[in-house]
Amino acid sequence: MSIHVVLVHPEIHWNTGNAGRTCLATGATLHLIEPLGFSLNEREVKRAGLDYWEHVDLHVWKDWETFEAELPTLGEPWFFSTKGTQTFWDAPLGETDGTVLVFGRETGGLPPALHTKYADRFVTMPMYSPAIRSLNLSTSVAIGVYEVLRRQRGLRATS
Repeated sequence: MSIHVVLVHPEIHWNTGNAGRTCLATGATLHLIEPLGFSLNEREVKRAGLDYWEHVDLHVWKDWETFEAELPTLGEPWFFSTKGTQTFWDAPLGETDGTVLVFGRETGGLPPALHTKYADRFVTMPMYSPAIRSLNLSTSVAIGVYEVLRRQRGLRATS
């Protein structure tokens, strides 16, 4: 059962680095959809403290359309957004051979066209304080990936 993490137009290299660290720790594949708000050149990657970056299973895509053409081969997509109508707890994450967790950019989330096209695939994370708009991108990635791993562990135990 594979896990794919997709960051659509990420803006902050620290968040992408932390998402990469989570992917490496869990065996997930990281997909970055351009344009990126930073450069992946070696100097910037090292400055972000990503000395393990070479070990991350990383795929960089020139745009969403190119990635989307490949999406059916990767698995079932789930789009994380504060505008989701169901919590990720209530969605069947990780119950298929491949799970694709899609996250938007830090300052604007996912493009409106994706909200329209994949409306039934959008999930949200509960936030109980009205003083907060959203969770940090890399925190959200870690929560999503580990929830999928937790569920897959349960599926393997019952099969």
